[in-house]
Amino acid sequence: MVDKSEKFNWLVRVGYFSRAILYFVLGLIALTSADKIAEGTNGIFRAIKDYPAGTAILWIMVIGLVAYALFRFCSPLFDIENNGSDTKGWGKRIGHAGSGIAHIVLAYSAYKFATSGSGSSGGSGGGGAQEAASGVLSMDFGGIVLGILGIAFFLAAVFQAKKGITGEFMNRISAQAPSSTRWLGVAGYLARAVVYTVIGWSLFKAGFMSSGASEVKTLGDAVASLAGEGFIFTLTAIGLMLFGLFSLVLARYRIIPDLDESAGVPSFRA
Repeated sequence: MVDKSEKFNWLVRVGYFSRAILYFVLGLIALTSADKIAEGTNGIFRAIKDYPAGTAILWIMVIGLVAYALFRFCSPLFDIENNGSDTKGWGKRIGHAGSGIAHIVLAYSAYKFATSGSGSSGGSGGGGAQEAASGVLSMDFGGIVLGILGIAFFLAAVFQAKKGITGEFMNRISAQAPSSTRWLGVAGYLARAVVYTVIGWSLFKAGFMSSGASEVKTLGDAVASLAGEGFIFTLTAIGLMLFGLFSLVLARYRIIPDLDESAGVPSFRA
């Protein structure tokens, strides 16, 4: 019988596999298909649906992205990465929460394409995120909520860059991983830091500067907004492709926390 810990392990690995597809395709279409990257997030999932067995791949991504998001939400709730409860630790945990929210939004976008009959869900690339942001802004203190979420993405960007520069991510990867893993991670984390900064700025402006929900960007929209930035756009796109390959390595070699059967709380095994 498969226990909770093993189910959790496999779900997280499917999550990393889904993330690998997402980022590799994102970087690829950014470099090769200007019309699709201009569509933002929709362009990513439309490209995937056009692949052989694309709908099946999208369904795997829906499950995997939700699983990965839940894994990230375990960080602020249970501190499964052992970041601690000091200011630095909570900064990392809040950043993980922001990542979880972002991947839930991506999972919803993948779901819309998986359930559409024609390969087109319509609307702009960030329509779903902008609709959600509009709903938040209509609430009392909604602008503060979005602004704080933007700050969470800024924190996540800082920690992504720090991971890339220091290589600290290798501490949670099996020693059996390929020797190129570190350099894939360096390039990938730095590219993600750029994208997270763009997303964070869009949320900050929408929340604290009253620029409106239309400013809110998702992953694909953030990359598309860099299209006029020359070598920054090119390096970011290449870095995202490499992050996809890095995520594929993680799907196999990431050290996944076990579920503590007695408490129901994840914890790292030795």
